[in-house]
Amino acid sequence: MSSTGLRTLWRRASEPSLLWRSTWAMVGVFALIWLALLAYLYLENRKSLAEAPGLQKYGDALLVALDETADAQQARAAIAATERWTAIRRTQSEVVSGVVLHELSSPDGRIVYRSPAWNWNGSVPSSAVSITLQEGYWRYDRASTHWRLRILNPRRTSEAFLRYNARNILPYLLVAFPIVLGAVWLTLRASLRPLQQLAGRIGERSSGDLSPVGVPARYRELKPLVDALDALLLRLRGTVERERAFIQDAAHEIRTPLAVINAQAHVLAQAPDAAQRNQAEEQLNQAIGRTSHLAQQLLDLASLDRAGPLRSSRVDLALWLRKLLGPAAQAALRDGRELSLDAPDTLPCDIELASMESIVQNLVDNALRHAVPASTIAVALRLEGQALLLQVLDDGPGIPGAHQEHIFERFHRAADARASGAGLGLAIVRQAALRLGGGVELTQGLSGRGVGFRVRLPLAGAPR
Repeated sequence: MSSTGLRTLWRRASEPSLLWRSTWAMVGVFALIWLALLAYLYLENRKSLAEAPGLQKYGDALLVALDETADAQQARAAIAATERWTAIRRTQSEVVSGVVLHELSSPDGRIVYRSPAWNWNGSVPSSAVSITLQEGYWRYDRASTHWRLRILNPRRTSEAFLRYNARNILPYLLVAFPIVLGAVWLTLRASLRPLQQLAGRIGERSSGDLSPVGVPARYRELKPLVDALDALLLRLRGTVERERAFIQDAAHEIRTPLAVINAQAHVLAQAPDAAQRNQAEEQLNQAIGRTSHLAQQLLDLASLDRAGPLRSSRVDLALWLRKLLGPAAQAALRDGRELSLDAPDTLPCDIELASMESIVQNLVDNALRHAVPASTIAVALRLEGQALLLQVLDDGPGIPGAHQEHIFERFHRAADARASGAGLGLAIVRQAALRLGGGVELTQGLSGRGVGFRVRLPLAGAPR
């Protein structure tokens, strides 16, 4: 195989895969099963050792066989042969090790047979069996009609037991592993096939196709995925449609002041006298100002639509608002209007100033643009619990009832609007309020006249 083929194979093998993940999960499961079986056998062995039933059965059976003869020579030969047989068996076995030692004596205490390595001198027991564990040996001691039999059986260590059984269990698990893994692998492939078909259907769609997926989810597990995809595509369709409408409306709104600029520039260049040039220059400046204002509002709205996480900062909001409204108050006085502010002396809180500035400037600008001479605009700022409340009220002509439910829509303007505008100011206010987690609503104006706007914003860092 070429080096390119090897790299491709390695890349595919090293990619994250559900099949590989399932394979390693199965390896972990089999390892846990292996440890659980080993622990179970170990505990059962400990219980068996505590009761020593094997040694008791062996000793009782040997004592019954020896008790059939009272001849010492025959008993000696029988127990010697038994000891050699057990020694051979233990030498060939991996389960146990060591040599079983025996001592056979007559009722009067005469030793008939004793293993060469015997090292236990105990008292004569009753007819009941006595089994104890001392110095690494299980000790059996019992007397019958003709003989007294004592046995020393080496105790197998826990390390030896675990080592043997770990090797003994592992082959069975290794045989079962590929069978179980194959079944899991086939099941996963069959289970993932509908998902792969769904991915193929989505991959075949064109980049502009935002229609529903259109794949019937026969399987319950796929239905949430298909529903989520359809919901995402629905939101994307709405976003694309809004952006398309926004671009069309923006182009339409910009076309009018640009046409005015073009016409007045032509008049300014061709005007025969100073009066016509002055009039054309004034209208040209108004059109440029309107275009600049519209462009800034479009930029503000676009930045709010695509804004990232909130960037709050600690600020004295009352002091900040006084500084922000200073130029607007002076401009209102020059036009014969009054702009007032009702706010506490200090109001420290955490808030994103860019969004808050969009709210305040657009509400105040909207009030100033539509106010009549000698009118009043009142701005109020206060805390209500853990929420910030901003109100902008005026006593101007107000908003006709037919237009009130549409005032927060983009590019919406009342037919009898007193001032020119693109109809974006209140849409920017609503978007900025939503970004700050709050909302804006229409209220009554001052003294039962005009119009008012109430903005309520939750503030986690506001003082109680």
